[in-house]
Amino acid sequence: MSRTLMWSNIIALAIVITVNILSNTIPINNQTAGEISDRLNVLFTPAGFVFSIWSLIYLLLIIWVFRQFIARPADEEAYANIGWWFVISCFFNVSWLLLFHYEFFLLTMVAMVGLLISLIAIYRMIKKTPHTTFFMRLPFSIYLGWISVATIVNVGVVFNSLGFEEGLILPGEIWTILLIVVALGLGLWFTWYNTDPFYALVLVWAFFGIGVERQAEYPLIAITAWIAAAILAVFALTFFLRPRKIYSR
Repeated sequence: MSRTLMWSNIIALAIVITVNILSNTIPINNQTAGEISDRLNVLFTPAGFVFSIWSLIYLLLIIWVFRQFIARPADEEAYANIGWWFVISCFFNVSWLLLFHYEFFLLTMVAMVGLLISLIAIYRMIKKTPHTTFFMRLPFSIYLGWISVATIVNVGVVFNSLGFEEGLILPGEIWTILLIVVALGLGLWFTWYNTDPFYALVLVWAFFGIGVERQAEYPLIAITAWIAAAILAVFALTFFLRPRKIYSR
């Protein structure tokens, strides 16, 4: 793996974190992401505290990029296989932030899908490299889990920005419940197929936050979200009871 790529990964992540901080401290276009989100009122959006998961994601990614310099042979091979995909993911992350703050909501969908595809590519590259360490995949289990949730929210952002706040054909409440069920199915499948309970736990966190956010005004959404969280949590627990099974494929 070239030093150019190593340092590019570090610089790209530094840019992502810097733009993320500035987007909420300046803030970009004089509005925070939370203010925009509140205005759009996408029912699938979790409570604000759930977004603290970004701190964990960025911490894990910081460790991940610096581990390049001390990687074991198998991990070094995985870094090489990933190539420029991490830099590409950072490009889409920053692009999404800027597009969202300047309210180019249709284009945010392009950036979000680009980020999702980049993370799937990284995850697959790590998975197909034999004998990688546990920590090689962990940051992307959590990152991909969160972006899976964010992609669903982003679809809601686009629809609401186009004037479909009350739902399209079905009421917004019913759409949200259906999306929770679909996300639950995705979480169960992904966790089973990749023996990855950490992905499931991210969805558990998101479902819990959706329930907290909607319990007063939309109790049916809250109940559905909490049931989904409980199902996924129990499923994830079965892997922790047999630790050798985690990341076994």
